[in-house]
Amino acid sequence: MCESKYFQIAVAVAKRGTDTWTNPQVGAAIVKDQRVLAVGYHHQFGQRHAEIDALAQLDDISQAQGATMYVTLEPCSHYGKTPPCAKRLAEVGIAEVIIGQLDPNPIVSGKGVAILKAHGIKVKVLGDSQGLNVAYNYFYQHGRPLVTLKYAMSLDGKINGAEKKRTLLTQTAAQQDVQKLRRHQQVILVGEHTLSIDNPRLTVRTSSMVFPPIRAALVHHIDQVDPKSHLFDESAPTWFFSEMAATRPLPKNVQVFVKPRWTPAAVVQHLASEGIQSLLVEGGSHLQAAFIAAGLVDNVVVYISPMMLGGAGLPAAIGQSLTSQTQFETPTISVLGPDIRLQTRKV
Repeated sequence: MCESKYFQIAVAVAKRGTDTWTNPQVGAAIVKDQRVLAVGYHHQFGQRHAEIDALAQLDDISQAQGATMYVTLEPCSHYGKTPPCAKRLAEVGIAEVIIGQLDPNPIVSGKGVAILKAHGIKVKVLGDSQGLNVAYNYFYQHGRPLVTLKYAMSLDGKINGAEKKRTLLTQTAAQQDVQKLRRHQQVILVGEHTLSIDNPRLTVRTSSMVFPPIRAALVHHIDQVDPKSHLFDESAPTWFFSEMAATRPLPKNVQVFVKPRWTPAAVVQHLASEGIQSLLVEGGSHLQAAFIAAGLVDNVVVYISPMMLGGAGLPAAIGQSLTSQTQFETPTISVLGPDIRLQTRKV
C-alpha cells in the first residue's frame, strides 16, 4: 500500500469526528512494515486527540517503536485540554510522522513539527488538507468565521408566499440535507421577521450532539420576542443580538448581546471574538441581502423547489443593493427528490 493510501485512511477516520466543536477533525494511522497497526481520531471536543487515540488502539505501546504515523493535521505542541501530542509521539518512539497540513492556529503552527524534529523524528508535510476543516482553516487565515448563506426558493425566486405564515417549499430529502448542513455549523442565524413568522427551532434533529450549533437571532428589542418562541427552549444555546437590553427574566440557555446597531460586520466581528469559526445565515430575505451587500458571504447553498409562488411572494435577498457584482464559482448541482440543491463559493 503506497503512502497516499495510508494517508487516505487517516482522512477517512478523521471524518468520524462530528462533535469536535471548535477543534478540528483529525485522523491518524500507525503503520509499520507496510501494515496498519491502529487508527484513531478526535472523537469529541475536550477528548483525546487523534494521535493519542491511535496509540491507545495498539495491542502494546511498544509497537509504536520505529513506526510511521500518518496524521491529517500537525500534532499539537502545547498543554490545553490534553497534553501535547508531539512530545508523546517522541516518548513512544515513533520514527516518522507524515502530516497532511500544518496547523493554522498560531499556538501550534510549526511548533509541533519543531518538537518532532528536535527529538530525531523524520517529518514530511504533504500540504494537503483533503477538504477537512475548511471553516477552521478559514478562521485562522482570515480572522473571522466562514459565512454560508442558505435558503430555499421557488422556481420564480420566492422564499415565502404572500401570507404571513411559513411556506413549506422543500420535501424530505432536501430537509434532511439541511440537517447535515447545520451539523457542521457553530452558529445558525436568522432575522427578526423569520423568527416571528417561522418560529424556527434551528436545531439538528437527525442526531444528538453534545455541542450543538448555537441558535442566534438579530432583533430590535429582546423584550418584544414572543416568550413562547422555540429559541427560548433549552434544546440548544441561544444568542440574541439586540439593540436594547432585556428587562424580563430569560432562560439560562439564552445570552443577549446589546449594541445600538447590529450590522452583519458587527455580528461577524463579535462571533470572531467568541472564537466562532462557522456561521450559517438562514434567513430572512433582508438579512440575506445585508450579508451579501457587506461582502460577508463565502458560500451559498440554495434549494430550488419545483413550484411557483407568484409575484406577491417574498423574493430571496431583497433590500440592500450591491455597489459591484460578487462573483462565485461554477456551482455544484444535485437532485434531492423533487428538489434541486445548488452550492457555490466565492471566487
